[in-house]
Amino acid sequence: MDTQQNTALTRALAEVPGPLPTSGVIHIAIPHTDRFTIVGNHLAQHPDLSCTAVGIAVRIQSLPQGVEVGIKALAARCREGEKRVAAALRELEAFGYLQRIRDRLPSGRVITRTVFCNQPTALALVRSGPAAPQHPATPAPHPAPAQAPTPAPAQAPAPAPTPPPEPDMPALPPVPPPPLLAAHQAPRFVPLVPPPTAPKPPPAPLPQPDDPTPELDRAATALLSDLRRHTAEFTLSETDIRHLVPGVAAWLERATHPDTVRRTLTTDLPQPLRHPAKLLKHRLTALLPPPLPGAHDLTAPARPRITVTPFQTCDDCDRAFRSPTPGHCRDCREHREHREHRSEDARTAA
Repeated sequence: MDTQQNTALTRALAEVPGPLPTSGVIHIAIPHTDRFTIVGNHLAQHPDLSCTAVGIAVRIQSLPQGVEVGIKALAARCREGEKRVAAALRELEAFGYLQRIRDRLPSGRVITRTVFCNQPTALALVRSGPAAPQHPATPAPHPAPAQAPTPAPAQAPAPAPTPPPEPDMPALPPVPPPPLLAAHQAPRFVPLVPPPTAPKPPPAPLPQPDDPTPELDRAATALLSDLRRHTAEFTLSETDIRHLVPGVAAWLERATHPDTVRRTLTTDLPQPLRHPAKLLKHRLTALLPPPLPGAHDLTAPARPRITVTPFQTCDDCDRAFRSPTPGHCRDCREHREHREHRSEDARTAA
C-alpha cells in the first residue's frame, strides 16, 4: 500500500512564493485572525537565553494583565518543574525582560509586582532620555484696576509699546532638541537570520573551462543529455543544456570522471524538484573540485646541502684539525712562520 500524501500540505507548499530551499525548514505562513501574540526576533533568536527561558517569556507575554506569573503558578501551567521555571525567570530578569519591584499599597502593605517588558532595549532608551518639559500652569488673568492715563513727556518720543501676550496663548519655554541616542548606541541584540527584505548577494557565475575545446563541449553535452536516463527529473531542454555545458566542461577539464560528475549532480535530490536546471547550476558552481596537482607539486622540496669540512691530520704533530686540504695545524703553521722570520733576521744581521 502506498504512503498516503497530505493533500492540504502539498497544496500549501505549492503556494509558497519563490523556490523551496534544498535543506532546512520551510515556512508556511498563514495569517492569524485571533488569539495570537507578537514576539520580537530579539527574544526568539536571543543568543544567550536558553530555549526554556524563551518559551517562558512567550508564555508570560501571551497572558492577560493581572494573571499570576510566579514560579508555582507557571510550573502549574507548564510541563517544566519549579527549578527550571525559576532558572528561566532569573535569565529573563538578568536581560531586562522581567523585573520584580516592591510597591507599598495605601493600606501600608508591601507587595511585589512582576513587570514584563517585551522590548527592554527600547525601554532603556526611553529611560536614558531627558524628561519631558513640564509647563507651569498659567494663572487666570486678574483685571487690572483702572488708572488715569499719564501723558508722555514732550521732549522725547516714547518707544513703541510691546504688545503683551494674550491670556489664552502663554509664552512657552524653548524645548531642547532630543539627544541622538539611537545614532551612537549599537543594537543590543543582532538577529541570527536576516530579514526577508535584506538584499541577497549575487549568485556565483557558472565555472568556465580554461581551454575550451570541441571534445570537451561534445562530452559535456552528451553527459547532460544522458542524465534523464538515470534520473527522470533531469529531462532538460536544449537551451538549459547549452547554458550548463561550460560548467560540466570545467569539471571534465579538471580530470573528473564522468561517473563522478553524474553521481554528484543526481544524488540526494530535494523533493519535490521544481527547477532542475537551477539545481544543476548550483551544484556545478558550489561543488567544483580543484585542479589535479602536477608532478612538481607532489615532489618534496629538496633540503639545502650543508658542506662539512673534513678532518685532517697535521704532518708535524699528528693533531686533528678541520681543513679542506691536508697540511699542518694552526699552531704548527705559526711555529714554522716564526722560525722562518728568525732565520731571515739572522741572515740579514750577518
